[in-house]
Amino acid sequence: MVSIKDIAKECKVSVATVSKALNDQSDISAATKEKVKKVAARLGYTTNVAARALKTNKTYNIGILFADDRAGLSHEYFSIILENIQREAEKYGYDITFINRSIAGKVTTYLKHVEYRNLDGCIIISADFSDPEIIELAKSGHPVVTVDYVYEGCAAVLSDNTRGLDAIVRYLYSMGHRKIGFIYGDPTYVTRERLGSFHGACMQLGIAVPEEYVVQGHYHDIEDCRRTTAKLLDLPDPPTAIIFPDDYSSIGGQEEIAGRGLTIPGNISAVGYDGINMARITKLTTYEQNTKELGQLTVRKLLQLINEPDLPPETAVVSGRMLEGRTVRDLNK
Repeated sequence: MVSIKDIAKECKVSVATVSKALNDQSDISAATKEKVKKVAARLGYTTNVAARALKTNKTYNIGILFADDRAGLSHEYFSIILENIQREAEKYGYDITFINRSIAGKVTTYLKHVEYRNLDGCIIISADFSDPEIIELAKSGHPVVTVDYVYEGCAAVLSDNTRGLDAIVRYLYSMGHRKIGFIYGDPTYVTRERLGSFHGACMQLGIAVPEEYVVQGHYHDIEDCRRTTAKLLDLPDPPTAIIFPDDYSSIGGQEEIAGRGLTIPGNISAVGYDGINMARITKLTTYEQNTKELGQLTVRKLLQLINEPDLPPETAVVSGRMLEGRTVRDLNK
């Protein structure tokens, strides 16, 4: 088995230098780090996790609490975040364990599972944040970062949903739309942010929003989006543009519009949310969330808390961007 001493001999540096380079310590030059890592890779060096854990009093294992009963890992938004969480964690030498309510087949709590696995910290994403057991974990004193939700005294990484809805409304306004319908998702922190931003942007732009133009639906639910779109189209004075809860559920809305012999954007303009691959392929105008940065930043924030336990918890916000497709008609022309 290749050791640090072998790498040090090959690179003609000290064992301490090799150790610092492999652990990305700041007092080693970038050139030395690159040289050491290349030699380590060529020689097939792998870290002795058990030895490192004993030395640092860490398990180099972080937990993921992902409890989405509706879409699960099939939701591209979450799957890409989780993929980038895994890649970023591996870059720093950490493994990933999914947290659940079971130990050896016996029902337990999320917190007890974290402590049973001796995890260095955990990330909570797509969960019922009002669940007492999740609150217990978030407030336990263990290093925790939440995604798209903020607990007082707990670190969080958020997609900028306020900016997202504001950008969509202002884009539609610039295209001449004044009758804008909004199908919002399940009652969550994210939804509250989006609703507030939608109404705030409309108010600033002087857009009157009839109560019936704002309809509750569900995220990632094609059939539900079909039904809620029908409600908007059945109005005596329907909107000229509809904002859907997410790109995937917009399929139902678009099918309902087409089923009535209407065209997009000829008769009705459509805007999604998320920026998943499907939206790019179908040229759906949407707001793209920066899922790669969300995943990477979440890991970096958690590792900061693990390495600096006294660090005050912070909330970081990640902005996205509008993707202009072919589903919004310019009414100014």
